[in-house]
Amino acid sequence: MKLTLIAPLGATLALALAMPAAAQDSAPVDWTGPYIGGSFGYNWQKKDGGEHMRFDADADGDYDDVIRTSTGANAFSPGTCGGAARGSTPASGCKGDKNAIGWMGHVGYDRQFGNIVAGVVAEAGQAYIDDKVTEYSTTPAFYTMRRSIDYNANLRARLGYTTSGGIMPYITGGLAYAKVKNNFSTSNGANSFTEVDRKEDGWGYTMGGGIEAKVSNNFSIGARYLWTRYNVGDYRVDVGAGTAPATNPFRLTPSGGASINRGDKFDTQSVMVTTSFRF
Repeated sequence: MKLTLIAPLGATLALALAMPAAAQDSAPVDWTGPYIGGSFGYNWQKKDGGEHMRFDADADGDYDDVIRTSTGANAFSPGTCGGAARGSTPASGCKGDKNAIGWMGHVGYDRQFGNIVAGVVAEAGQAYIDDKVTEYSTTPAFYTMRRSIDYNANLRARLGYTTSGGIMPYITGGLAYAKVKNNFSTSNGANSFTEVDRKEDGWGYTMGGGIEAKVSNNFSIGARYLWTRYNVGDYRVDVGAGTAPATNPFRLTPSGGASINRGDKFDTQSVMVTTSFRF
């Protein structure tokens, strides 16, 4: 992530650490109670490292087959790219994935036991990212799958340690959910392509940590990091004969067609500034 994107989060964190000592009165800091708030920050993905589309050529439901030409060669030997194709061959280049800002609203409850603070928080919002992968065939042609998050949510437990000045580092983790949108594009105009489950439910888990500071009895500010994995895999593209000749690789398969899938894991990361009003 670029330094220019981290800097505002660091400035907010420094403010959170500096304010509690001046803002607290003589009463002990108490985190117990409900709260509501929001967060704003940046979402990104790991760089694609050799992701490939997968093929089911014998209609057995397993994506472990190779699409072959009439000579027995791998019809997708030109390779792949971790993004959207700019043309029908790898030499045309590839447009990368989109990392972007995101926001979430949250509601939660904390309970303090001495210096230990335990709680639960629920979040929902949007992460404006998308994830693409392209496969190239010997035709030549490109085949691109793209997925993006329509909206996302999580339900997390938190466990922290508060200082006398009201600064609380914490760890967190729990259940994650995203409504994932998929689409497909190709320069292959001969075969037919039918998309199945373009919108799918991505259930998974999230974990991370952060720091929060009370700047008054009813207001806290902080920053947090989350790593999230969504389990997806229902989306597929069914390939039919279309107007392709009998020698077309997709027609030479045992089932006379194929299904394309891109795997079952969608990983994201985020760093966000958080603010909360505490009752």
